[in-house]
Amino acid sequence: MRAVMKLGVLGFVVACHPAPGPAAPAGETLASDAPRATVGGSTFVAPAGWTLAVRGALTVLEVPERGSWIALIDVDAADADAAVARAWAAYRPARPPTLTVATPQAAPDGWDEARRYTYETSPAAARDVQAFATRHQQRWLIAIYDMARAVGEKRDSQVSLVFSRLAPPGYRRESFAGRAARTLDAARIAELTRFVDRARTLFDVPAISFGVVQDGQVRFAGGFGVREVGQPAPPDADTLFLIASNTKALTTLLLAKLVDQGRLAWDTPVTRVMPSFKLGDAATTASTQVKHLVCACTGLPRQDLEWLLESHRATPTSMMALLATMQPTSKFGALFQYSNLLAAAGGYVAAYAWAPARELGAGYDAAMQAEVFDPLGMTATTFDFARALAANHAGAYGLDVDGAVVPAVMDANYSVIPVRPAGGAWSNVRDLLRVVEMELARGVLPDGKRYIGEAALLARRAPQVAIDGDERYGMGLAINTRWGVPLVSHGGDLAGYHSDVIWLPEHGVGAVILTNAEAGIVIRDVLHRKLLEVVFDGEPRADAELAAAAAQLRAQRIAERARLTVPPSAADVQLLARAYHNEALGDLDVVRGKDGVVFDFGEWRSAVAARHNADGTVSFVMIVPGLHNRELIADPRDVQHRLTIRDGQHAYVFAPR
Repeated sequence: MRAVMKLGVLGFVVACHPAPGPAAPAGETLASDAPRATVGGSTFVAPAGWTLAVRGALTVLEVPERGSWIALIDVDAADADAAVARAWAAYRPARPPTLTVATPQAAPDGWDEARRYTYETSPAAARDVQAFATRHQQRWLIAIYDMARAVGEKRDSQVSLVFSRLAPPGYRRESFAGRAARTLDAARIAELTRFVDRARTLFDVPAISFGVVQDGQVRFAGGFGVREVGQPAPPDADTLFLIASNTKALTTLLLAKLVDQGRLAWDTPVTRVMPSFKLGDAATTASTQVKHLVCACTGLPRQDLEWLLESHRATPTSMMALLATMQPTSKFGALFQYSNLLAAAGGYVAAYAWAPARELGAGYDAAMQAEVFDPLGMTATTFDFARALAANHAGAYGLDVDGAVVPAVMDANYSVIPVRPAGGAWSNVRDLLRVVEMELARGVLPDGKRYIGEAALLARRAPQVAIDGDERYGMGLAINTRWGVPLVSHGGDLAGYHSDVIWLPEHGVGAVILTNAEAGIVIRDVLHRKLLEVVFDGEPRADAELAAAAAQLRAQRIAERARLTVPPSAADVQLLARAYHNEALGDLDVVRGKDGVVFDFGEWRSAVAARHNADGTVSFVMIVPGLHNRELIADPRDVQHRLTIRDGQHAYVFAPR
């Protein structure tokens, strides 16, 4: 999401069979991130610990775990399809993969044309294969991504480093360094709002609320579309949306307040604040400081399924206990690995420090109200779902299996309540602009009173770990210098809700965008570029990126739908038992009806489609709007009728009960 070519959440990436590696000679193992060039002169950064080898036109990067690669191939060809075919002939001539979809992309830095290819084989090996074709003048560079899924997720920041710095020979990226911010007058605000409303229309998003602030003044705060499909009421600056992971920046603001008050320090060992704190690795537990809870730098990977699918009995205390079962997969500070549970622990540790006698959830809610919401005048922001849903709010929407906009599975969003410091707040543009104004004023409120000391506030923006070649993660905040000026932001994503809070700390400009449909995740990222274009009179790229992203999503959706059987055939249904259990994820009931099959996880339900895979397995794909494309895999050869579901680095087996 941070580089145009970056692998992200754009959906349809399928697993493939283990691939034989490229026949490359032993190469150079890099001691640190290093600038390099392909045979044709395109430049990139090779990640530390990876091995680089060259064979003919082929430049191959292999991960430290071995058996996963990024290959860069310079090709002369008439078009993208021909260039990709030649690249595969050079990389793996004996067994090219099966293409599922090829989609156009907005051309990234310095390139004239771009196209993305996604390949299908078997889910058994949990492997992803894609190719990215980029053209500069008459020459193509093909990047083949061929990687085990667990390795790809673990090393996502290093993969992003390669792609974020991939540029044609001699290219110099546009930079806004040294430029003064333009005044956001009526014409510039009109351009921003036109872009936001066009994005809403292009991606079929029912509601978007949007706001911009400059030099302590709100230049725009309003909404576009309708809060609920079929109802006339429009969203406005007061419309509540579930802001998901934008909650993290508010949680780290609470921690910063406690640091400012001297109740703890960023480098205080967590066990000194909360003696019961425990991770699955004793050494990591002992080494974990307060800042590590919210820096995505401890090496603890995502295990979201364990709270998403087993939340009805969960409490803040049980979520803290769950951390004791989780192991890091990389060393401190080595790789960006995003853990919602660890971020939630940051909020609960703050709550314990603030009011040790209170239940963790109640203590967190009270601390946030007293230390963050009330002082900043955030009168509407709440963790109370019932209060939010009874007020001026936007409904959650997604796409059904055929691409129609329909209500999303709101029940799934209740699973965030036990981990709410990581993503459970409801807020609106008006309240979040108050946060942005305070951040831009370095801790001073509009009335001139100091809310928080600069040192504690700004420590949250200090880089802790690399996300890619241009972006670093601090504490609940990302800092991007891609265009020569720091841009601080964080996104938030839950079923039917996608949002972003953005500010330029050196230029007094900030923005908030809140959306209520899946495509909001694409819109918010392109908005970063659009905001910079308007503020600094940049080259006009954002509109083309937006249109290309919309075309890409449509093509992916069509390709995905073509491979699904809805409802599953009677023969496929025979592979399913009626009820399942997994120790970590709880129970799953299979409900058969005349209209198909529904998987009932207790917290929420989803109709499923079937997809037949090359290895003979059958994937039962969840098609519930807002939380689709997760799949459980059945093997017809398994007489026990077990189902397997995977996240990036873990596999969970549901056994019949």
